Amino acid sequence: MMSCNQRIVFFLWPLLFLQVSGQIVYQSHLFPKVGKPRQLIQEGRVRLVGDLSSAGRVEIYHDGQWGTVCDDGWDLVEAQVVCRQLGFPGAVSAVQGGRYGEGSGSIWLDDLKCKGSESLLSECSFKGWGVSDCSHKEDAGVVCQSGTNTTNLLGFPVDHSLGLSDDLGLLFDREDGCDFNIIVQDLSEESQTTFCVHRVILMIFPELNITNDTSNMTVDISQSCHSHVPRFLRYLYTRRIDVSSESAQCLHQLAFIFGVKKLMEDVGRVFTALIPEDSSFQTQLSMFEYSLRTGDLVLQENVLQYLSWNCEFLISSPVWSTISFHMMDALLQRSDLVLKDEAYLLEALGRWIQVKGDEISQEQQAGLLSHIRFPLIPVDKLYDLHGFEFNSLAFSKIRSHLDNTTSEYLPRIYTGDDWCVFINDTTIVYPYYNYYGQSSRYQIFYTPEHPSALYKDKRFQWQAWVYLTFQECSNYGVSCNSLPTARLTGYQYSNSDTIRYSNKLILSCKNENNVFHVQDFKNDLVEIPGNSTMGWSNPCPDSYNFRFVVSPQYI
Repeated sequence: MMSCNQRIVFFLWPLLFLQVSGQIVYQSHLFPKVGKPRQLIQEGRVRLVGDLSSAGRVEIYHDGQWGTVCDDGWDLVEAQVVCRQLGFPGAVSAVQGGRYGEGSGSIWLDDLKCKGSESLLSECSFKGWGVSDCSHKEDAGVVCQSGTNTTNLLGFPVDHSLGLSDDLGLLFDREDGCDFNIIVQDLSEESQTTFCVHRVILMIFPELNITNDTSNMTVDISQSCHSHVPRFLRYLYTRRIDVSSESAQCLHQLAFIFGVKKLMEDVGRVFTALIPEDSSFQTQLSMFEYSLRTGDLVLQENVLQYLSWNCEFLISSPVWSTISFHMMDALLQRSDLVLKDEAYLLEALGRWIQVKGDEISQEQQAGLLSHIRFPLIPVDKLYDLHGFEFNSLAFSKIRSHLDNTTSEYLPRIYTGDDWCVFINDTTIVYPYYNYYGQSSRYQIFYTPEHPSALYKDKRFQWQAWVYLTFQECSNYGVSCNSLPTARLTGYQYSNSDTIRYSNKLILSCKNENNVFHVQDFKNDLVEIPGNSTMGWSNPCPDSYNFRFVVSPQYI
């Protein structure tokens, strides 16, 4: 959680200039000591891709390119080897299921079997380089032990430096041979400052349109940001800069003006922890509109994901009627919306259209309605609506409509009574079992096989657990690498090859409208990440709910 001073800084900032990070690649060789050139990447080197130096997706260098590692057989032993190879004391947990995002390119390693004594991950036993039956949805990750506090996102270095960075920094400081002026002014204050730089450095950034015919450029920056301009210009030389909560807003503005997109993304890491702070959703809406103007796709995705997870709360908030057409269109296309059911979304869209009136054209209304997944609306709510025939037809009749591009039959994350159950006990109580031999964190519930009418009467039994101690895991025969661990097991699965399940675990605060984490079950298990590895930190560590959601899909 943020300190009081950090909260004050946040709420004083204009809402339009917040941004959320993309992923940053951390490698030991990307941070060379002063005066020493960066070493070439060596065969078998590993790196972590994520928002922290001590946690992320594992990638390994082979045959001239980086590739990922499949999580088949991925356990704490393998994680220990990776962390030690990177110079950390050891591993906290082995992370499965692409939790740190999907990589690209080759999947170099699969079915790893490490003894634990290896100094390099490539020394472990595996199928062979590039021999894998996995997809990037199964990319492995780790959380390593760190000797320093790496969870403070409100002050961190950004380093994209090259071998000559130190010399270039001195060149900027001395202004030797500078041949181009940057005039920084604030029209409202009638003040300006001139910086002499080198044309060849700025010509690296094509968005500035610097040519041999120009000798200066003028940028209009608010007076409050003038003090940060020298460090930003020096970054253009060295590709290194320290970012703090106080400087992030200005550096983001400068990076946008100068077209330095990578720095925009990296500076945005400061704001990751701030997204959930505004329960009114006003800030998130402003952030999204700002991302459209700046073309910041990373910011768009992070805002949309948070709003998708909190869609049910967003719909019931006063700002729902103020959402722009572009945001509504983007939200309706997503499958990670968390809401009661599709009919609830249709009703909310109808209210939004009614409020907007003539602001939204008939063509735009039709486009939005086309994103509603009518085949997944419960049949009793669909009787008078187009789409009833889809809901009641056999799967064999609609199979021809399914392909890799349609989402019409893909459920969102529905939280209606038919599809989910809560476990809100996050305290360890001894003994672990009640009079009937059951844990206090154990639930049995039933769901239909699928939302469509064809499967609605087929009821399946599910059992949900939350384990808070390794002793509980052991008592139930479960191997837990970290705690808490959630488990969801289904019984009476259909023998049909028509339905599969992509079940979700949702974490939310008990007393606040705030979903802060959604994760897929894999092999019936979810290992809850800590604050340092979640997309958004847990704002209510002592008072939150586990919500188990069953999500059936046509194959």
